[in-house]
Amino acid sequence: MGPPGTGIKRYAIALTGASGMIYAKELFAYFRSRPDLEVHAVCSAAGEQVLDLELGLSLPELVGPQVTIHAAKNFAAPLASGSFPLQALVVIPCTMGTLGAIAQGQSQNLIHRAAEVGLKERRPLLLVVRETPLNLIHLRNMSRAAQAGATIFPAMPGFYHQPQTLDDLARNFVGRLLDHLGLEHDLTKRWGA
Repeated sequence: MGPPGTGIKRYAIALTGASGMIYAKELFAYFRSRPDLEVHAVCSAAGEQVLDLELGLSLPELVGPQVTIHAAKNFAAPLASGSFPLQALVVIPCTMGTLGAIAQGQSQNLIHRAAEVGLKERRPLLLVVRETPLNLIHLRNMSRAAQAGATIFPAMPGFYHQPQTLDDLARNFVGRLLDHLGLEHDLTKRWGA
């Protein structure tokens, strides 16, 4: 859903300070190959630190010039309103702190608020949680978020496709995300294919 009458499909991707920026890298690579889709990005301060530590990239370098970037502290950004239609929001990677804020309805930044908007508008919200081991608070927050309508999508790559590189692992995982978003791709090796 983009502006009425345009037929544009709009997606938002949020990055937080969990490990796993390789997944976000592959997701943005997919969206770069789809100029027909409008993409918005927001990254927490911790997310920017982890992005630099893991990939040596800044947010603008990761997302490319066609993605609209919003500041995490900007509650006046379009993502903060239900009147700004989105097909879906993906939080990748999603910290346990972000999960907790979303599960408790505590909008402390634009990522939390955009997720809250997605839930109230009944739009797909995929939370790519990344933590191990999980404690009872984590599990209860996952349950609360799922009950509110989020899809809990742990960063658990598969190995049946015999990946040769970390990028192979990440691409296959991102393909599973794209399946849930209803987007066509050739990133995932299908079981039995």
